Order: sequence, then structure tokens, then C-alpha cells
Amino acid sequence: MKNQVKRLSSEYLFRGKILNLRRDTVLLPNNKEAFREIVEHSGAAACLVLTEKHNLFFVRQFRAPYGKEVLELPAGKVEVGEDPEATIIRELQEEVGVKPLTIEKVGIIYPSPGYTNEIIHLYFTDNYERVALNSDEDEFLDILELPVGEAFKMLAEGKLVDAKTVCLLLRCKGKLMGE
Repeated sequence: MKNQVKRLSSEYLFRGKILNLRRDTVLLPNNKEAFREIVEHSGAAACLVLTEKHNLFFVRQFRAPYGKEVLELPAGKVEVGEDPEATIIRELQEEVGVKPLTIEKVGIIYPSPGYTNEIIHLYFTDNYERVALNSDEDEFLDILELPVGEAFKMLAEGKLVDAKTVCLLLRCKGKLMGE
């Protein structure tokens, strides 16, 4: 590949519970050295759950980086070594009290490839059972069920801004709209 960048060395600037920050020295295609700051993240999984009433489960929670509440589809961080499907099954029980009986992987996204290696795994289910909510003790969120049409109206109006939510809605639009 003619535009490939070669990593020469790496230095960790920070190691944390959720992410690591690494500074790489790289060799550019023009043989000049440069630096790249990389946020290492173990990934995430998100799921669009379609109810029998043609509603979707959403969660609204405070997101510190933005200083406000954000409306999102249920999702969570993949633990190191964990299978993403196991992650979303766990997260659905923790966030909305749902256990999928079947689940379909509908793709992956790279939320910000310029500085992070995070991959978000996207899932869909309309076959589930309700189970006891098993929330994390440090997680405070509101559960909402919104009609599919309202979710797409909010999307068109720019009221849904979470990237994984936007991508998952668009990826599943055909299933949701009967196309």
C-alpha cells in the first residue's frame, strides 16, 4: 500500500480503567518521522431492540464529556477478552431488563479512526424475554420505549446525536420500515 505509515516506536502516556493513551513515532510515506496519539479502547457493543408494539428501547443518561444527558440505544464496553455478543447480552439485562433469545450481528463501526482503535459491534433483536433489571451500581439512566417512527423523526431533526445510535438505526432501517 503506497500510503502506509510504519510505526517505529510506542510510548504509553496514560493507562487507565477504560482507555490507554499511547504516543507512536511513525515513518510517513515520504520518509519523514511524525507522531500519532492513539487512544486504546477495548471496544463496545450496541443493540437495537424492536418490541412487539414496534417500539425501540432507548436509554437516557448523563454523559460527562458533554455535560448533559444523551439519548442512546443500549450499549456497553467490551471487557478485555470478552466476546462482543456476550457484552451486549449482559448490557441489555443491565440497562433495559431484556435477554435476547436470538440476536443478529448487523455490522461494526469505527467511531473515530483518526485517534482511537475502538470498534463498536452492532446487533439487532426482536426475539427476547423480559428479565429482572440488573443495573450497575454506578449507572444512572432512564429507560424509554419510543415508536420506530418517532425515533426516525428525531433522527431526521438532529435530536439523536450519538454515533452508534445513528448508525444502528440507519443500518436496521429496512427491517424497521418493512423495506
